[in-house]
Amino acid sequence: MSRTIQGIGVSPGVSCAPAMILQWEFPEVPDRTVRPEEVDAEIRRLREAVEYVVSHLRELGERVLQRAGPEESRIFDAQMLMAEDQEFLASVETLIRNNQLSAETAYEFKALELRNLWSGAARLRERLADLHAIQLRIINRLMGRAGSELWAMPADEQVIVVAHELSPGLTVQLDREHVVGLVSEEGTRTAHAAILAHSLGIPAVMGAAGALAGIPSGTMLLLDGQSGTIVLDPTRGELEDAKTQVSRRHKLELQLEGVVEQPAVTPSGQPILLMGNVDLPEEIEPAVRMGAQGVGLLRTEFLLTGRATLPTEDEQTAYFRRVALAFRGSTVIIRSFDLGGDKFPAAFKAPIEANPFLGWRSIRVCLDEPEVFRPQIRAVLRAAAGRDMQLMLPLVTLVEEVLEARAMVAEEAEALRRAGVSAAETLAVGVMIETPAAVLMADQLADVSAFFSVGTNDLTQYTMAVDRGNARLAARFTPHHPSIVRQLKLVVDVGKAKGLPVSVCGEMASEALSAVLLLGLGYDRLSVSPPALPLVKWVVRTVPDEAARRAATWALAASSAQEVSEALRSVVSEYIDVRLLDPHSTLPGRGRVASLPPR
Repeated sequence: MSRTIQGIGVSPGVSCAPAMILQWEFPEVPDRTVRPEEVDAEIRRLREAVEYVVSHLRELGERVLQRAGPEESRIFDAQMLMAEDQEFLASVETLIRNNQLSAETAYEFKALELRNLWSGAARLRERLADLHAIQLRIINRLMGRAGSELWAMPADEQVIVVAHELSPGLTVQLDREHVVGLVSEEGTRTAHAAILAHSLGIPAVMGAAGALAGIPSGTMLLLDGQSGTIVLDPTRGELEDAKTQVSRRHKLELQLEGVVEQPAVTPSGQPILLMGNVDLPEEIEPAVRMGAQGVGLLRTEFLLTGRATLPTEDEQTAYFRRVALAFRGSTVIIRSFDLGGDKFPAAFKAPIEANPFLGWRSIRVCLDEPEVFRPQIRAVLRAAAGRDMQLMLPLVTLVEEVLEARAMVAEEAEALRRAGVSAAETLAVGVMIETPAAVLMADQLADVSAFFSVGTNDLTQYTMAVDRGNARLAARFTPHHPSIVRQLKLVVDVGKAKGLPVSVCGEMASEALSAVLLLGLGYDRLSVSPPALPLVKWVVRTVPDEAARRAATWALAASSAQEVSEALRSVVSEYIDVRLLDPHSTLPGRGRVASLPPR
């Protein structure tokens, strides 16, 4: 058996720890009946198992509350409600009484019945994962099995979690003190769980085919979240090599700290606005510490993820104010709920669709569900009083969508004014460019928008007809494809012609090599994942403007993604040791190159 598994590095960093396998398959539950006089005892066992699981979920929620705040801890409310669903538990108790079944036999039967009702609905995927996890915990308790539970870990133990798939909801719940690495058989760099892992600074590898079958629980793993390599039972020599690599990266990180306080300007003195992407409340402080010049993308979906109820207007207002206070004097761009695809939360009743990524999602949901969208608009208006806050609409494809959203903003602003509520008189409303349709209509969209922000993750997905979360197609999913590069150029040119600010907030902006390409294409605003801010700023300050434009010119003339990548490496290697930016690069540095920032 091979000691090495190759996946896709989605969050940089090296970690070494035992593997904790998250097996989400139900154990073999025997078909067991009980005597009539034992029925009441079985029902008591069922209730005790539910109480046990709920108490641990409550404890986990309290830990998250202390670590990250009330917004994230509410995720566990919905999970506790799932565990205590009275209608479901009553059906299990009826099965026990009528058929004299053991608690675990009856529970498994009803659990599988419910899962079958939910299966086939792509929009229920995350809710189904949460439901399955709750049911598995209860069955394990009934059968006296420990299961793979992070809450059962000793306080001083650290692990690398290995799973078939990591949902955003699960990733949010991970305790960063215990979980030092993530391995998933499914997923790619732009899967939502990967973006969260990168933002949280957890080294992660996705698309690691065969990981569950090839990694026994407890096996010592050496994980490299940049190269995507996982080594089982590493030798002393491999550990020493890893320590050298970690030392080198740590030295780079320490020296990059000096870059944080320096201005984001190119060698010729052109200022570049480097903002931060904020997914979760606990990313606010790192974004500020890493020198983010405001927030270019404040994702709001976590306010809904796993919750039993929709967030109130007051809850949203409080969170938006919290972010604005952290970035006092800087712009904060709030993206309206980007629901749909794999991001419908438990609190939302969503229809079943054959192809959810091409269906009812993002701005379409917001406009169709004003009872969800209008409270969010009011919350942004209230938080924006005396502050520079803007609203960004995701997945816009029609001019009419922008006009309708702007009309809602005007109506809610007027309603707040009449009610005497402190709020901004209006909001700058911008558009995310995420589809070829939006690119081709950019000139028309510019006439009704305050700004553009290019979401390269979805733009790549929709242009290349490649599912961004499909590990089998990961090699085809790249923003370096010439079709993406040419669309990026078209959008920034439209913005300049119309006098409209244009930024990039997709993961492409957080990749140092890709950032050089964006600068060469003419972008002067990037919204970056907080951990990547110092490195991107260093590259901005190191690579000359002329070189970036030269790389962009070559990329626009390229016929393949490989040619674009090679052009970037070739140009950047004249000034930087590209191995610091791209673990797959084989190009040596030429001439005088910067291997580390100056002290």
